[in-house]
Amino acid sequence: MDLLLDTHIWAWWLSQDSWLKVEEQDGLDRLAAGQQLCLAAISLWEAQMAYAKGRFQPVGEFEIWLRTATAPEVIRILPIDVPVTLALNGLPRTLSKDPADRLIVATARAFPRAGDARQKHSAVARGQALETMIWRSAGCGDMLSVPPEGEIL
Repeated sequence: MDLLLDTHIWAWWLSQDSWLKVEEQDGLDRLAAGQQLCLAAISLWEAQMAYAKGRFQPVGEFEIWLRTATAPEVIRILPIDVPVTLALNGLPRTLSKDPADRLIVATARAFPRAGDARQKHSAVARGQALETMIWRSAGCGDMLSVPPEGEIL
């Protein structure tokens, strides 16, 4: 199963950020080794905007980090295309009004290989325990963390 990562998780994972637990880093590394990670194209824009506003500082130059972080052997970039745009029509009104979040969920719904059936995410707040945000296709709902080695999602 392929998983569509939220922008923050992708950036934290590839920056070795302390927001992620070691087992979460390891889980994402395992999924990447199996070429099972996807990223919505809007996440590239989100990362650039966070960098431009000084809210995200990768190790080294941003351009080099971005090219490395989007290499085909690291993650598959899913485009904003007609199916993604049409999937926006079916999103619940209760879902975040943030355009990037809505596009990530629409991408998960439009690309069935970017999840198995349900989009799931965890709420993250500074000072609270961090759960890995991973988006799965369709619906809205519960929390999902990267499983320990050997467990199946």
